[in-house]
Amino acid sequence: MHVAQFFEEVTQVAKSIDKDLIEKLATELAALRERGGRLFLLGVGGSAGNCSHAVNDFRKLCGIEAYAPTDNVSELTARTNDEGWDTVFSGWLKVSKANSNDAVLVFSVGGGNLEKNVSPNIVSGLKEAKARGLKIFGVVGRDGGYTKQVGDVVVVVPTVADSRITPHAEAFQAVVWHCLVSHPVLQQMATKW
Repeated sequence: MHVAQFFEEVTQVAKSIDKDLIEKLATELAALRERGGRLFLLGVGGSAGNCSHAVNDFRKLCGIEAYAPTDNVSELTARTNDEGWDTVFSGWLKVSKANSNDAVLVFSVGGGNLEKNVSPNIVSGLKEAKARGLKIFGVVGRDGGYTKQVGDVVVVVPTVADSRITPHAEAFQAVVWHCLVSHPVLQQMATKW
């Protein structure tokens, strides 16, 4: 039965995800807040939706200044139309004057891969972030892609079923960020429920 199998896979992911890296990410995000840095969340597709939700939680619950470029549909589509999809995130970071006080948090199933033309905008954004001295964090699936290669703290959602990499990766982006925003070193505002 599909439902039983799916939830067994979720259990496997939860048991095998690197909890020490999530703990380290909480510490890094607390340090980001202490130094007055901003958090830029980058993602496309379902991961972009997760970025939008996570921005709310990091801002409201943790007091971290956070932004998701995909929330600004006008700028996103203007940049895509005028400059191309590949540079939408790097252009955002340039105009935001992102600097070494700031960090990028990538939510992505594959983490970006130029050879396969998968999320080239994430790769370009990370190159810009590196050039500007930002810390790079991520919650990604598969092998972590470019995000894992260049990141400072990158949690890779373990693959437990090849046919369900995307749903597990995107679901665990939410599990990880909710773990973070409720972490005692980060949470400043209680949730209502």
